[in-house]
Amino acid sequence: MTPLSHLFRTFGHIGLMSFGGPAAQIALMHRVLVDERKWLTEKEYLSALSFCMLLPGPEAMQLATWSGWRLHGTLGGLIAGGLFVLPGALVVLALSALYAAFGNVPLMQALFMGIQAAVAVIVIEALLRVSKRALKGRAAYVVAVLAFLALFLANAPFPLVILAAGIWGWFAARNTPASGDPLPDAPRAAATARTFTLWLAIWLVPIGALWLVEGGLLAEIGLFFSQLAILTFGGAYAVLAWMAQAVVEDKGWLTLRQMMDGLGLAETTPGPLILVTEFVAFLAGFRQGGWLTGLAAAAITLWATFIPSFMMIFAGAPWIARITADPRLSGALSGIMAAVVGVIANLSIWFAAHVFFASVGRSDFGPLSLLTPDPSSFRPAMAALALIAGWLLLRRHMPLPLVLALAALGGLGLQAAGLLQPLAS
Repeated sequence: MTPLSHLFRTFGHIGLMSFGGPAAQIALMHRVLVDERKWLTEKEYLSALSFCMLLPGPEAMQLATWSGWRLHGTLGGLIAGGLFVLPGALVVLALSALYAAFGNVPLMQALFMGIQAAVAVIVIEALLRVSKRALKGRAAYVVAVLAFLALFLANAPFPLVILAAGIWGWFAARNTPASGDPLPDAPRAAATARTFTLWLAIWLVPIGALWLVEGGLLAEIGLFFSQLAILTFGGAYAVLAWMAQAVVEDKGWLTLRQMMDGLGLAETTPGPLILVTEFVAFLAGFRQGGWLTGLAAAAITLWATFIPSFMMIFAGAPWIARITADPRLSGALSGIMAAVVGVIANLSIWFAAHVFFASVGRSDFGPLSLLTPDPSSFRPAMAALALIAGWLLLRRHMPLPLVLALAALGGLGLQAAGLLQPLAS
């Protein structure tokens, strides 16, 4: 068995170096765990990755948790998953505190506006990357287009779009022949039920107790991000538009500019992008009750966001070989991933509209609603900055942190030249 000290060092290193989103994080873990350490075989790693892609939540963090579980049981899974998240969570917390203290300073606003221009390109890059992986065949393109139209025009609920795509994929694959190999034996259902029940209680009992004791903002944050944790299929980008609308328009926890700045911050830190939830919760708590409320809100959000992933991995890990051999589950995943392309396309347009136009509204046409930027509020300087960031990232393939740093400096230069306009409201 791998010594725990080796596990600590290896996953501590992975956690500190896990920049660049899930694709880069998964590649990093493959190089370290399969190629260098040879702790896992190629087949084991890819089967676990397929399983994690079936689950809601941050797939790279779940894959790290599974790897630790495979090497050292539940304790190994807690160490690996925890170290994958902890460095980024501490960095996001520190940046959130700095933002709460200095975010309204003109210098900080200019830096963040530059980052927003780069993030508009990063979301488009995520769309292209996911499209290559998810759109296999004409049916997948149809699902992606329908998902986009449902969100962009009909403002359909995000969970309903994902559910419908998964059901379609399941039934579309019901007649797909299996590989021909016998299905692996199923683990004991009673053991799985005990593990699932234990972690479900670990997750929800504190949230429920908080609701009974506090019953205010902190309880609402716990419930909201618990719901979000089980809906995050296809990566954080797939749920960001829905989360942004909820926390800005419905709940009023943040302004639109703060939400977009939070996404920019999360892009610059190690760990899963879904750590943007920690920024959202800290600022919501800080605005209502100061530093202690902000810290409590951040801690509750981390709990609600990541404990469900531990639950799903520890309960589901013994079933990986059997689940990944079922063509219907693979079909459901394919349907969800195709819909995620449409979801991210909707986010791309939403984000770009609010970056490149100072005023964005909506026009209703019966049951349909269309995003309508004011052409007179177009911000050519931000568009130019985004084009430069896109060229550096997509054509020159410069490291993401460097592109974000250059974009932030570009925002500072635009402010100095008097070319920045306020963010869309």
